[in-house]
Amino acid sequence: MQRKIPEALNLHKQSQLLELKYGAEEAYQLSSEMLRVHSPSAEVRGHGKPVLQTGKKQVQVTSIEMVGHYAIKIHFNDGHDSGIYDWGYLYDLCRNQEKYWETYLEKLHLAGESREPDAEVVKLMLS
Repeated sequence: MQRKIPEALNLHKQSQLLELKYGAEEAYQLSSEMLRVHSPSAEVRGHGKPVLQTGKKQVQVTSIEMVGHYAIKIHFNDGHDSGIYDWGYLYDLCRNQEKYWETYLEKLHLAGESREPDAEVVKLMLS
């Protein structure tokens, strides 16, 4: 994983997008939902057995704090705050977010789960 340090981080509260700038030519936006469902925490990564995060469509970032000179810690309004997002991981999320998002949506579909909070997916068997 490439370790590239962002020159600027801007959280847009209304749109819930975290903007990361890597020089004049490279800028990305990550949604709060993307950051939450791909948290590098043990709660999400599951000590080698990832735990699918469901119902996080409305999740919001409440605050961001620096962790030394190598990472940030993001606090979410659902109480999650244990993920440490180092610079390499954030850059990887930025560069591969489309692929990661598609994989996440496929996992939700296969599990019969939803991005919507308090939603239950019901499969109808029509004969």
